Formats: sequence, structure tokens, C-alpha cells
Amino acid sequence: MNPSYKPADVESAAQAYWTAADAYRVTEDARKKKYYACSMLPYPSGKLHMGHVRNYTINDMLTRYLRMSGYNVLMPMGWDAFGLPAENAALKNGVPPAAWTYENISYMKGQLQAMGLAIDWSREIATCDPGYYKWNQWLFLKMLEKGIAYRKTQVVNWDPVDQTVLANEQVIDGKGWRTGAPVERREIPGYYLKISDYAEELLEHTQHKLPGWPERVKLMQENWIGRSEGVRFAFTHNIRDDKGALIQGGRMYVFTTRADTIMGVTFCAVAPEHPLALHAAKSDPKVAAFIEECKSGGTTEAELATQEKKGLRTSLTVTHPITEEQVPVWVGNYVLMSYGDGAVMGVPAHDERDFAFANKYGIEIIQVVLVDDEPHFNYHRWQDWYADKERGVTINSDNFSGMSYAEAVKAVAHALEQKGLGEMKTTWRLRDWGISRQRYWGTPIPIIHCEQHGAVPVPEKDLPVVLPTDCVPDGSGNPLHKHEGFHAGVVCPVCGKPARRETDTMDTFVDSSWYFMRYCDPKNDEAMVAGGADYWMPMDQYIGGIEHAILHLLYARFWTKVMRDLGLVKCDEPFSKLLTQGMVLNHIFYTRNEKGGKDYHPPSEVTQVLDTQGRITGGTLADGTKVEYGGVGKMGKSERNGVDPQDLIEKYGADTARLYTMFTAPPEATLEWNDAAVEGSYRFLRRVWNFGVALDGAGANSAVEGKPVFGKEAKALRREVHTVLRQIDYDYQRMQYNTVVSGAMKLLNALEGFKPAEPDGGDRAAVREAMGILLRCLYPATPHIAHQLWHQLGYDKEIGELLDAPWPVVDVGALEQDEIELMLQINGKLRGSLHVPATASKQEIEKIALASEAFVKHAEGVTAKRVIVVPGRLVNVVV
Repeated sequence: MNPSYKPADVESAAQAYWTAADAYRVTEDARKKKYYACSMLPYPSGKLHMGHVRNYTINDMLTRYLRMSGYNVLMPMGWDAFGLPAENAALKNGVPPAAWTYENISYMKGQLQAMGLAIDWSREIATCDPGYYKWNQWLFLKMLEKGIAYRKTQVVNWDPVDQTVLANEQVIDGKGWRTGAPVERREIPGYYLKISDYAEELLEHTQHKLPGWPERVKLMQENWIGRSEGVRFAFTHNIRDDKGALIQGGRMYVFTTRADTIMGVTFCAVAPEHPLALHAAKSDPKVAAFIEECKSGGTTEAELATQEKKGLRTSLTVTHPITEEQVPVWVGNYVLMSYGDGAVMGVPAHDERDFAFANKYGIEIIQVVLVDDEPHFNYHRWQDWYADKERGVTINSDNFSGMSYAEAVKAVAHALEQKGLGEMKTTWRLRDWGISRQRYWGTPIPIIHCEQHGAVPVPEKDLPVVLPTDCVPDGSGNPLHKHEGFHAGVVCPVCGKPARRETDTMDTFVDSSWYFMRYCDPKNDEAMVAGGADYWMPMDQYIGGIEHAILHLLYARFWTKVMRDLGLVKCDEPFSKLLTQGMVLNHIFYTRNEKGGKDYHPPSEVTQVLDTQGRITGGTLADGTKVEYGGVGKMGKSERNGVDPQDLIEKYGADTARLYTMFTAPPEATLEWNDAAVEGSYRFLRRVWNFGVALDGAGANSAVEGKPVFGKEAKALRREVHTVLRQIDYDYQRMQYNTVVSGAMKLLNALEGFKPAEPDGGDRAAVREAMGILLRCLYPATPHIAHQLWHQLGYDKEIGELLDAPWPVVDVGALEQDEIELMLQINGKLRGSLHVPATASKQEIEKIALASEAFVKHAEGVTAKRVIVVPGRLVNVVV
């Protein structure tokens, strides 16, 4: 056994052993209780970061612990391989996204293997593999058959120079990220999935079927689904199109949760794409110009929430459904056609956005809600009580005056229903999921376009529609448009005439909405999922970042319900438990460049400058340049404050990297990087190794024969070890891995502090037992060093391979004490302590106390008046 701890040697030997034994291959086994633990699959960006190390180590610790506890545990891995970053890399480097992606997968897989993770690589998937995305296409066609998928026009970001659609993240300050051209909003056809049909079930299951999810994530899901009770009603009008027909049947519908404020409506606003806005633009150049201007705005609710609210009054009016007064129609850049009916009622007095809009454009404000004991209504300064529906009472509302919020809503709804103009309605914030992306590197949408028959589904037998892998995007639009091979020989499945393939690809959220099910049946060419999914699903523990708390999780839940309804899976929800691990943070340092921007510098290149209280105030580079301190933030490429796991592994070993990320903070908390703490983790492992070397040198590499007899010191060691083990086991069960590691440190301290009275027999047995417990407790966190010491000290022959060694059980007998220590007080003052038998009665304890040297010394011959015994704590003698 090497007397020095050499992580590279230890880890390569352990990994070679596991590889030769195919140790992590998992099969379905009805005799064992299954446990499916999965981390969110990574994007193959090129290198792992410390967030990956932390995420996968959490999963690995859970997997190894449960396997030792007798479970059949699945821990798979794959690659979220489609997406925009690969296209951007292709533009930059002139290589096909496929080549870039697979090269990154190869490198990152090597990094994961170097971490010693218990991954079943036989189940590896890549979402850019035709064998995987074939099933994206297959399920899309099934959704099309069932009416869950459908085609409609969508508003997109259009770069007029590159002649291409841009993702929201490619629009910077309203301009294309590559060309700098003002981005336009255009309507083009695309495919949508009816996630809104599942809104009610998604919400109900969020509230009642996800007990293992963090409350804040469930709340985020609930808010995104956004159930609202309100009234949908119409403003009537007599506005006709060029052919004399009433536009939208003479009704402009809106939805509101504040029907109690209907008498305060002073304007209505419609989306730029609304039929009334388009009609007004035909006769009013100003409206037409404003609509064109709106096309350069955002296309999402989030973008519209942050941009400046602009509007233009048209010459059109609509009729108020209660007062029958004429209400002016405005076009607003903040109204989305895709939300509700593309029109909103404006009540400036009781809606903060409308209040600002009215003050900006001089629109009338009418107060129709009063809250007692609040200050006078200020028509030029918004106050939160204006929107208070809990305390408010209607005023200036004719027959509806004097009512509470609930009473007024009910009364207004009834009045509108009587007129045939409205009704109570439940609406949802959740909108159908648009999956069409006008980009190359994604799953081809399996549609063929025929001049005669329109959009025709690709026959099932012709799946997958394979994406060409030789394209190199050049920024001039989707390269699939001009890829001859992609369209060669394509004919309409209906008439057999020449046709063209759909060049849109699917949103990459599609790929990640079911990959966890494919892990269960990864090699099945005949079915999307099969018996493996029946065995493993639902997933028992999902692990990933809080940044995926809404869309990814929501889409995965939706996809699971669709698969259930199609008879493919049996579960309602995909993930029984969810853990959102905290981010890894590091210091940020920068200098200012000539343009006033920030040039970032890696913390490893900065000598920190501290104030008198030890706080970082700045730093210097090697050449003496002063740098500014930007605080602590998430590790990232742009801030150059990341730590390369590979560098850490090469310097200290994978076990140190794993141990540090587990010990420094609880899994859910953020972890602030600390180089000194990394060094501390390495020193601890070196102590573990050195203790193992000492045991091996002392010949303690085999079990003690016969039943050992434990002396006083050995019993004390066993009591401490099993007390700590009880806490460690509890912490493993609740996934508090930071305290697991601190518990392992206590075990080592106990071992190092133990002074055996005899080299063999009970003392040696106690040490050997304690070391075996320590190695098993450490193994899920630091598997390499635990594996090597386990073999070197002969535990594999005594107990079995560490992979499947039984989890250590707390010996209740070891926790029992032969004697206990009690504090001795005389007249309430501490005068020493007593050791008494653990089973001693109160009378026996009194006798021992009165006969003790401490009492005889301090009582000075005075007779005790009485003795007070506090069980398990102290004895107080009153003299």
C-alpha cells in the first residue's frame, strides 16, 4: 500500500475496477424495490462546470447510499444536444453543429467518467440522435391526429437583413444580435401544442400530487398556469369591413377580473394585429405607422412588461355594455393578440398600468372604488389602495354603487348575461406551446407541403425525417431551405406529386420533455417507451437548477399526461420528488476598459486586497494593475470566475472535488467558492488514507476471530461511532449531505483519538468496525479512496464488495453505557463530577455522592441535610 495519498493512482485503479466489472449497469428486477434518481441532462457546451459537479455528486451520493440499502437504483445520463448555441458555434468556427456537438459530448463524457459517477452508460442518449428524435416526430403526429397539435399563424422576431427568425435572446435592444438591424414582428404559420387543455389538471396536480416538491417551485408553477375567475364580455360596435360586414360580428370581447370597475372604463386598447386596429390603419396613416413601429417591439409577455407603454388613439369607438356610451379605441403596444381576445378595457383609476397610460396621454380617469380611511384620490400619483379589491366599495357606479368586490362582480356579470353580452368565465395565463422554430439544429417537424393538399403529415413508416448533419449556418437564414438533399425526391403522401419538406424544427424543450422516459427503454427501436418505463416511472428523485422550475418542468408534466392519455405510460406525474440545488458562486474582479465597459479577470489571477475587517475591497494583477471587486456571483464564462473541474481533479483528485461541493453547504443552498476549503477537503482525505496505511501496517487488514470482548475504552469508541452513525444515516435519508461529511470527520477524529489498551482482541475489533463504518459512510461522497482502502484492509473478503456492501446498522447495544458521569454540586456550586453505574437507583447515587472525595473535601465534616438528584445530569448536596 502506497504510504502517500496519490489521488490519480487511487482513482484510475478504482475506475478500472468498476469498468471491468461493468459495475453500474442496471436492469429491471422485480425482486428489488426500484429507485430512479436522475439529474437534469446537460447541454454539451464543451466543458463541465462546478454546477455540474455539484448536481451529479448529489445524485451519485443518493444512488450509492440507496444501492447499499438494498434498492435497485437507476442513475442514467444523456445530452440535451440540439439548440441555438451549436448554430452560433458553427457561425463562429465554420464547422457543422453536429461535429461540434459530438466532439463536446466526447470530452464532457470523459470528464463525467473522471468524477467516478455511478452512471449506467449503456442507457446514454443524445437528443440529436435520429433514434431519439424519431419519437419526437412520432408523438407529434399522434398529437396531430388527436387535435392536441395544430397549425396557426404566430408572431415572431424577424431580421430583415438576414431574412431569418430570431429567438428572443437574439434580440438585443430591439435589434438583431448579428446584423444590428431593427427587428420586426411578423406573423408566420407554426405548430402549437394544446397544453391549455391540460391547465386544470396541471394546476390541480400541482396543488395535490407533488408533495415531494419545494413549495416555491409549486407556487411558480401555479402562477405560470395562472387560473383567473372573471367576466368575458363584449363592447358592441357598428364597424364594418370593406365588404360591409361587421368586423368580428360587431363585438369586441375583453376579459377582466375586475368587473366591479366596469363603470370606470374610459378607453379600450387593442393589439396592433387586432382586426379593429388593422381596419383603422387603412384610413389613418398615423395608425398604420404606429402598427409598423410596434412590429419592432417584443413578442413575449415578459418583454412587453418591461418596454415603454405606447399607444395611439384611433377614430373608432365601441359601445359600453352598461351605460351605452361611446368608448374610444386605442392601439397599444403592450396588448398581445395571442392573449385572450387581443383587447383590454382601460380603467385608469384602479389599474396601475392604465393609470400611467392615461396620465401620459391625457385620458379621463373616473374613480369607481373607494377604500375607507385612505387619503384623498390623487389623479396624478398612483397609490396601491386604488387597486385594493378586498377593502374597496363601489362608488359612482349607478345601480352597482355601495357593493363589495364580490357583490359587484356578481351583479355586473348578471346584468351582462341578461343583455346577452357576457358571462362569468375562468381563464388561464397558460398559453398553448408554440414549438415551431425557424432554425436548423433541431428535430425536423414531420410535415410535407403540397401545392394541392397543403400541410400533410409524413407517413409513420417514413420516420425519422433525418436532419442533414453537413450544414454550416452562415447567418443567411435556415440552411434547410436550400439543402437539396433534404428536399430531394420528396412527394406528397396524398397525391404523389413533388413537394417540399417543412424546414421548421421543434423547440428544444420538446427534446427535454420526455428524455427521462427514454432512459428506461433507450435501445428500443420499436416503441417510444415499453416495459422499462412501466418499471422505473414515475421518477423517484429529480435534481436540477431552480432556473428550470417553470417551463421545463411544466412541459415535462404536460408531455407525460399526453403520453398517459395515449396509453404509453401509466403515471400522471413524472417526478415524485424534486431537489433544486443551489448555485455555485465565486468572486468577481474586473477593470474598466476605454469604453467604460468591464474586462473581467479570473479570481486565481488576482491578489486580494482586504480592509481591516478582512473584507475584500479590490485586488491587483501580477503586473501590479489594480482591479475592482464586483462581489460574489454565479460562476460564468462572461465574468471569467468559473473554476474548471478538470484543473481541480488534476490537482487534488475527483474525490476532493466531490467532497468539497458536498461539505461546504446543504444541497439546496448556494455554495460560495473557497480555495482554502478545497485544500481542507484534500487534507481530510489524506488523513483518512494515512490512517488506513497505519492500520494496514499494524496488520489490521483482517477480521478478529471469535466474539470480541470490549474493554472500557473500546466501548466508549463504539458508543461514539454508533451515535455519529445514527445521525449520518438520518442525514442521508433527508439528503443533507453537508452534515453527512461533517459526521464522517467526527468518525475519523474518534479513530485518531482512540488509544488502544491492547493491540489485539476487543480494541482492534472496535477500531476495525469503526473504520469499516467510516469507509461506508464516506463511500457515496468519495468512492475512489473508500474503494481502495476497503480492498486494502480486507473488508471485501469479510463483508463483500463495497458497491453492494450492506449499509451499516446502528448497534443499539453499543449506545448503552455501563456508567454515566454526573456533575456534583455542593450548595449549588460545582465541585466536581461522579461516575455512577448507568442503572444506579437514586439511593445508590446518593451514597456514591456522599462517599466521594469531592464531597468529603468541600463539606469539611458538615453533615448533609439532603441530596437532590437530577437524573442523567447532576447531584446537588445541601449541607
